[in-house]
Amino acid sequence: MRRPLIEGWFTMDEEPHLLGQRCDDCATIVFPPRATYCPNPRCSGETLTSVELSRVGRVWSYTGAEYQPPEPYIAPSDPFVPFAIAAVELSAEKVIVLGQVASGFGVESLHVGSPVELVVESAETHSGDDLVIWKWRPTSDGAS
Repeated sequence: MRRPLIEGWFTMDEEPHLLGQRCDDCATIVFPPRATYCPNPRCSGETLTSVELSRVGRVWSYTGAEYQPPEPYIAPSDPFVPFAIAAVELSAEKVIVLGQVASGFGVESLHVGSPVELVVESAETHSGDDLVIWKWRPTSDGAS
């Protein structure tokens, strides 16, 4: 059975969404959903409501992981396969969310301001569990 690598952080629908929280007092958005009070220092709100966040955004920054990190990192595959990581500004919320870039795309597929959409992909594990994680997939439609 497929299940999220991190429970409660994203949906696994046909069109997945990240799950965040919005402060009921000031509307500050929080991701990942971990707050028990508003993180905005100008607000004393203590009630946060779960919300689905934008599926689309634009690359704010990015980098490539070209070399296998040292132990205790465990590479999901042997030999190590380089991957890209993108910081994405969500279209509606203007919150920046870090995530791996979808399989088949590297830094050559990215530039600051390029549109991306949220997808879920299988996460390779040594346990054999069928886990999934969110990733950012570059798009060319400019709809972000």
